[in-house]
Amino acid sequence: MGQFVVSAIKYRPMTFASVVGQSSIGITLQNAIQRGHLSHAYLFCGPRGVGKTTCARIFAKTINCLNPSPEMEACGECESCRSFAEGRSYCIHELDAASNNSVEDIRLLSEQVRVPPQVGKYSVYIIDEVHMLSPAAFNAFLKTLEEPPEYAIFILATTEKHKILPTILSRCQIYDFNRISVEGIVSHLEEIATKEGVKYEHDALNIIARKADGAMRDALSIFDRVVSFCGDSITYHEVIEDLNILDYEYYFRLTDAFVEGKYAESIKILNEILQKGFDPQHFIGGLCSHFRDLLVCKDPSTIMLLEVGKNIAERYLAQAATCSLSFLFGALNISSQCEAGYKASGYPRLHVELALLNLSNMESEKKNAIAESSSEPDNKVSPTRTATPSTEVAAKPVSTLPSMPKSISLRSISEASAKPAPTETKIVQQALSNEFTEEKLREVWLAYSETVRAPRLKSWLQEHNPERGEGFIIIYPSINNEHKQRLIDLSSGLIGYLREKLANTEIDIDWRIITDREKQEAEHNIRPYTPWDILKFMSQKNPTIEDMRRELDLDVR
Repeated sequence: MGQFVVSAIKYRPMTFASVVGQSSIGITLQNAIQRGHLSHAYLFCGPRGVGKTTCARIFAKTINCLNPSPEMEACGECESCRSFAEGRSYCIHELDAASNNSVEDIRLLSEQVRVPPQVGKYSVYIIDEVHMLSPAAFNAFLKTLEEPPEYAIFILATTEKHKILPTILSRCQIYDFNRISVEGIVSHLEEIATKEGVKYEHDALNIIARKADGAMRDALSIFDRVVSFCGDSITYHEVIEDLNILDYEYYFRLTDAFVEGKYAESIKILNEILQKGFDPQHFIGGLCSHFRDLLVCKDPSTIMLLEVGKNIAERYLAQAATCSLSFLFGALNISSQCEAGYKASGYPRLHVELALLNLSNMESEKKNAIAESSSEPDNKVSPTRTATPSTEVAAKPVSTLPSMPKSISLRSISEASAKPAPTETKIVQQALSNEFTEEKLREVWLAYSETVRAPRLKSWLQEHNPERGEGFIIIYPSINNEHKQRLIDLSSGLIGYLREKLANTEIDIDWRIITDREKQEAEHNIRPYTPWDILKFMSQKNPTIEDMRRELDLDVR
């Protein structure tokens, strides 16, 4: 039995063309070699496992190759290529900055740079995880990096570019590596499985690719693990069992239960999931992703955003056809709020169960609303009904006209229909414009003020009573234009709050600037909140307090 070699090493790319998902970077480097436009320093940055160090090695081997191809790929047969493949090259040096991050290590590197290459044109120094160098080591490296010998080329690789000093970044050509797409990883895994003689299901490889999160090295490590578990045949169910991934089937079953309003079924499915040992927070995150995938299936132009296997994609398309857009938007809102508030919940399981109950109730409420609207008599006004031109209302028989409040008779409606009739929207607004007392206004006003976070504004709203003006205009005082603008910023939410609580859609607010005398009285009545306000308030009553603060040089906190 031969020694096992992990796939990440066994199938490591040896040419630019074989690097998955980084074709633009490969082409750029090949063109630079062909035209002789080589920089003395490069920085390869990006997520883990996307080919940074691999591209650095291929680049180093290619620029030292004695017989490169017309496409600027290393031949793999010359002395330079063979010595590199066998690990005995004196032209290509690799340094791990994680374990060699001191000034002394950089000093040794600077001395090594003085030695010219023995075979090939360039001495290439690949420094991996360069962000691990200490600040002192970075500063010691600056001179060597800025003015190296003609034959020296540095290739720095890192996963955290933001940790590198700007003085280092300015001396390098920077290449940003992208995460590898799910399709690219699946295609590469199919090639490796074929070479290894392993049968596979496309959905199983898709699960591995999504689990890798854009990193090819992670995908190959997961592939080796799955092969050890499954043997020579990789199936979807064995992969999700080995990787402890929740089956898509649970999400499809839950969505069907939501659409049909079966709240008990959704709770039972959740219990089944939790008994299998899955984290409720991961489950609700997966449910959000499931609703998102259903949403992208609703439009042909966004189906390309669905990153699942072929068989599962068909399931998504079929289920998306049974879900309305309003349901999916509402479901995404509920599930995302559940996920956001999960950690703050004192009873996480109940928190998730309540979200499932709300999801199960969405379609039921919609159906009930439709049933109620269809069963309403024709002469009943619905506040949510879309406004129609008044001419259509006037043309209808009296029996089908929208009804008014009890204080308005049918006789008055028929008399009004003989005149130029107002639009139906105005009729509805009149029906909803209820009278209210100043006591009720004050009560609602104080209730809203409790929601204001700014202390001074909150105090102002509580200390000054709103007054009824003409019609349903509310008059409220402000000190100056700046103060008025701050109050106006509140007015959108405040007006909506008043209209809802007082059941009157015609309420508006007139923010009037008060006179200087009224202003002094108003400022005098403001309740002090901040330490400076309290000091000012106390000093007005006893000036010696301020004198004592100045003499003792006291601070206010």
